[in-house]
Amino acid sequence: MTNETSRADSRIRHDDDPADGLFPESVAARYDHPGGENELAVITPAVDVLQDLAGDGPVLEFAVGTGRIGAPLAARGVQMSGIELSRAMASRITGKPGGDDVDVTIGDMTTTRVPGRFSLVYLVFNTISNVTTQDAQVDVFRNAAAHLRPGGLFLIEVGLPDIRRLPPGQDIVPFAVTPGESGSGYVGFDQYDVVTQRFTSNHVTVSADGRGRFRRIPFRYAWPAEFDLMARIAGLTPAHRWADWDRSEFTAESTKHVSVWQK
Repeated sequence: MTNETSRADSRIRHDDDPADGLFPESVAARYDHPGGENELAVITPAVDVLQDLAGDGPVLEFAVGTGRIGAPLAARGVQMSGIELSRAMASRITGKPGGDDVDVTIGDMTTTRVPGRFSLVYLVFNTISNVTTQDAQVDVFRNAAAHLRPGGLFLIEVGLPDIRRLPPGQDIVPFAVTPGESGSGYVGFDQYDVVTQRFTSNHVTVSADGRGRFRRIPFRYAWPAEFDLMARIAGLTPAHRWADWDRSEFTAESTKHVSVWQK
């Protein structure tokens, strides 16, 4: 990851630049395809909660990506800034309603600073787990806290590791098997290392002509209690923990959590 920052503009490259890491042009081009996390039924509840938590203050999104969440917030009149490591992802923000009003800085969310103090900093869709060491995850919390004004909030949305399904001797948990037509299909599975708390998300896609594509993404999982400790190190205190954007109760059966800490 690079610590160098620059303003995203029309000079953003559109080839597979190694500086874009896990999200080069070849991935960014497919990122906003319809379905799953890009459906309005998924986006709208998240935007509703974030707008409510922000109040009348400016908002900063870590890993703003293609503006899936940030652009709709800006379209509602929220003053939006974002930090994004991948130029290929960031180049797509202006193509969305509200995207022209998202002030994007290219950089690493563990260290990159942008001007101002924010009422809300947030990080959604499991992206905290893309940071694959504990020290760097703590740095994300510290950087969020440094951007918050007193009383400001830091929110993350992240899935819980599915290791309860692992019998002794097994390290792989499938999460999707989707057969298509004419021999096409998709298989997704996570592979866990319970010693290091690292895991990889593996995606195998086969097209109707028999061509296959394999993508492997590294992650680090942490339990909610560990995130609470990271927050405490950064000078933040727990405010909310929900099972989803509907603010439902977080329980032992929850598969993810939306957690909020206050400065």
